[in-house]
Amino acid sequence: MLTNHPESWSHDIRVNTPDKGVITGHLERISSQAEEVIPDADLILFCLPAFLVEETILRIKPFLNSRTIVGSIFGSTGFFIYAHKHLPSYTSLFAFQRVPFISRIVKYGLEANLLGYRDKLIVAMENMKDKKRFIQQLEYYFGEPVVLCDHFYEVTLSNSNPILHTGRLFTMWKDWNGTPYERCSLFYREWTIDASQLDIEMDKEFFHLLEALHVKTTYIETLLDHYESTDAESMTAKLRDIPSLSTILSPMKQTEKGWIPDVGSRYFTEDFSFGLRFILETAKENGIEMPYIEMVYQWGTEMIQKHFST
Repeated sequence: MLTNHPESWSHDIRVNTPDKGVITGHLERISSQAEEVIPDADLILFCLPAFLVEETILRIKPFLNSRTIVGSIFGSTGFFIYAHKHLPSYTSLFAFQRVPFISRIVKYGLEANLLGYRDKLIVAMENMKDKKRFIQQLEYYFGEPVVLCDHFYEVTLSNSNPILHTGRLFTMWKDWNGTPYERCSLFYREWTIDASQLDIEMDKEFFHLLEALHVKTTYIETLLDHYESTDAESMTAKLRDIPSLSTILSPMKQTEKGWIPDVGSRYFTEDFSFGLRFILETAKENGIEMPYIEMVYQWGTEMIQKHFST
């Protein structure tokens, strides 16, 4: 395992599941040095925040061989974009459209809670010699059906977190004046109709882009379809009532005076700075206007810039 903080990881880790008890696993080698773990690896799986993806691709590049398979647990962090930019054109690549599991850390490097499963995993692949066999491997590793899509755009441009999260954050805090809140709100359990309506409008813009790019949408559902809804009201009710999401807190941090938005959380640093950014940049490259997405993106980047400048 390659990590910047090997001292924080145990060689034996455990995951608490809702239906299969405790799953344990052993990490044979843990290091911060790519040359100590990459040359012997047949398959490399990125489980990284978005801001580390390009940096890590550059770190491992000198130690890859022509047979190494490189993949990412989540495609909308720019994995394919950076891999195309820096790795040899023959490199075997894959990435999932959504994270395979809903989970939360109990203790970093040691223990996590698995909160829920997907009914299937959508994956994009490039330069894979035997796709059928590799899909079988992934199904064995993750214990869920795996479906192959046609193009890397289908996992790179996502309406999952990059739209779902950012629209919700905008409606929560677009008028925030700096006054702390008395408590940390529940992100999904207290979802609002305004958030659903904005997400639906952003989703329409997203699908307009996919149409312009001639990307098949067989395995890309609209947010309404994904959440089995017909309008903002039914989507709000659905999101409030998903058991695996009901305890997830909003990205906030506690101060001496109360709770404030945590602009350093991945909801901001990934979903705005990478997920939504890639959608908007691709749209601009193709002359597609996205007024709702651009409005939300500009607000989010201003929040991030203000936070890190202070």
